Amino acid sequence: MSTLALLGGKPAVTATGPHFEWPPIDDTTRAKVAAQLDTAISIPGRSGIVADLENGLQDYFGVRHAITTSSGTSALHAAYWAAGVRPGDEVIVPAWTFHATASPLFSLRAVPVLCETGPDGNIDPNRIEELVTPRTRAIMVTHLWGRPADMAEVVKVASTHDLVVLEDGSHAHGASIAGQKTGTFGLASAFSLNGPKPLSGGEGGFVLTDDDDETYYRTIAFAHYNKRAKTEIPEGHPLARYAVTGAGLKLRIHPLAAALAHDQLHRLDGYLAGRAEIARYLARHLSGIPGLEITPMPEGVIPSWYGLTATYKPDELGGLPIEKFHQALIAEGATEFDRPGSTCPMNLLPLYQHPNLLFPGHPHSHRPYQAGDFPVAEHAHAHTIKLPVWHREQDLELAEQYIAAAIKISDHHKELL
Repeated sequence: MSTLALLGGKPAVTATGPHFEWPPIDDTTRAKVAAQLDTAISIPGRSGIVADLENGLQDYFGVRHAITTSSGTSALHAAYWAAGVRPGDEVIVPAWTFHATASPLFSLRAVPVLCETGPDGNIDPNRIEELVTPRTRAIMVTHLWGRPADMAEVVKVASTHDLVVLEDGSHAHGASIAGQKTGTFGLASAFSLNGPKPLSGGEGGFVLTDDDDETYYRTIAFAHYNKRAKTEIPEGHPLARYAVTGAGLKLRIHPLAAALAHDQLHRLDGYLAGRAEIARYLARHLSGIPGLEITPMPEGVIPSWYGLTATYKPDELGGLPIEKFHQALIAEGATEFDRPGSTCPMNLLPLYQHPNLLFPGHPHSHRPYQAGDFPVAEHAHAHTIKLPVWHREQDLELAEQYIAAAIKISDHHKELL
């Protein structure tokens, strides 16, 4: 009988229970959220826990303005609108990202233009310029899996063509490049506070901008009509007359989500430091396993470690398909090893191939997308195995068991061929 669990052996991972839960919730967290129930469960203006969270985000990121929203998707929608993206405008976006990075553009009747990525999934700055047309308005950058993109090169291209730079930091809270936090390189950025994100409120999101007040007012008008818009958009500003209705959308964060996120914000740097330690351990050991490759971080780049990704190398294991390798990992009890699903090259999604069924009359893209259009992104996606990254010292034992599972399968891969 084989030693592989998939073929009848004993699993390498013996730890019981869920192997990864996020966000960490303790009695202090519970008390803060419970206290909010007795304070306010609806906050239409910038006050109370909403103001506390936004002030905390402004301090943490070092920006003038933070505006909370109901989700990361709504934050992205608001950021595009605030940046002045209009019908018919084109916005260059990475081909590989979660669809919400770009899908709000359809509602604005703007055109997402997909750009090839590097093997790490982040936009390839060397491929941006060839996509610029007179209709191009902005470049949106995702920091995929919490690994910062090459913002210096992106900003250089944008400056050459007078384009707006926007960031989707939904995986990258607290990540940085040469000491500058992701989300602070462009006109505005959008972040998610969804359940598993490095900073979590369960649900929610926020927009950051260090621009003058104009971008702030536009974000408020789009996402926070009535009381907040009337209070914060000054009389005499062109948008003030629309304060009661705004753009017709209400995208407020729920106070309980704000309370949870505010509690977590004060712990974020501690979480990130713990993740960095375990990520170094995982990378050091997984990178020595035949069949797996870990791409090192450039000097000065600090990720959030939303996920640690490994590139699967089937040629090193006799051509063993990634599906079988992953199936064997799960059988070994290493159930947090995952393959990216909905976060995929967007040219593979029906919305980006045939948007007109959902958005009749949408401005026609001169770049109809299909499978095979982005070979680097598609190859990287098809060969990625990822892990969430633990943050506590006591989680090292579990990390060791996951490493042992990968070694076991690599060593016995011939039995799976």
